[in-house]
Amino acid sequence: MNSKKKIFYISQSIVLVFILLISLSFNYFLYDTFGFLLENMILVTLFSLCFALFLYFILSKSILDPLFKSDDNLQKALSETLHELNIPVSTIELNVKMLEKNIHDEKNIKRLNRIKMASKNLLKLYEDMEYSIKKEIDKIENKEFVLKECINESLLKFDDIKKDINIQINIEEVVLNADYNGFCTLLDNLLSNAIKYNNGEKLIEINYKNDILSIFNTGISIDAQNLKKVFDVYYQEDSSLDGFGLGLNIVKEFCDNNKIFISIKPEKKGTIVYLDLKNLRKT
Repeated sequence: MNSKKKIFYISQSIVLVFILLISLSFNYFLYDTFGFLLENMILVTLFSLCFALFLYFILSKSILDPLFKSDDNLQKALSETLHELNIPVSTIELNVKMLEKNIHDEKNIKRLNRIKMASKNLLKLYEDMEYSIKKEIDKIENKEFVLKECINESLLKFDDIKKDINIQINIEEVVLNADYNGFCTLLDNLLSNAIKYNNGEKLIEINYKNDILSIFNTGISIDAQNLKKVFDVYYQEDSSLDGFGLGLNIVKEFCDNNKIFISIKPEKKGTIVYLDLKNLRKT
């Protein structure tokens, strides 16, 4: 049962209990005021309960049902729209691959690379939105997976843009128990930032020790004054770079929902992200 349905049933229960309490209070008032006989009191109580159930049915159908039905319809529409958006993005990627085989002019290659990069940004936005919608509609089951395999899978997505960045991975065979797709989305966003903001020595270090996963990248260091803003929706440290500023907000939401403590610290030569994964460790 997803959170929306839980809220719906809890709301219905609250309304029912509230109406029953009013009904019983009214019965007590009648008994205390008029001193009905037991036989008459039973009839009044039954009538009050029937009226209370009727009132609950009317309120539930007229207020709660339409409220949650409209929410379900909105989620369905979003899901269908998102699916349709995937088609043009996939078409762009397919045509870019075909053009790459026939274009050799340096100027046109640069233009093609810009189109390629833009389509990757759109695809990433699509994947983030798809996960967010699915998470709201369906209950997401946790499963066991190897951390290092998840990291390698995420890095494969950035083969075209990581180029000459030196990526060092120092991770033992750690098994986690969590929402796999959500955790991969978290890694995608963190590694995307580590690659996008990388310059200078062009180094990314991914380490795991004592339940702490750390991702360090050389390059742009986050201003200490902006550390509180980095998880805000649409915030970007460098607005000149491609992206929508949704990544770290999605990361923070996943961390909060899965009891992962996350911190970002500026370093002399770059930025480091710490994730405390002790609550995801397989026990």
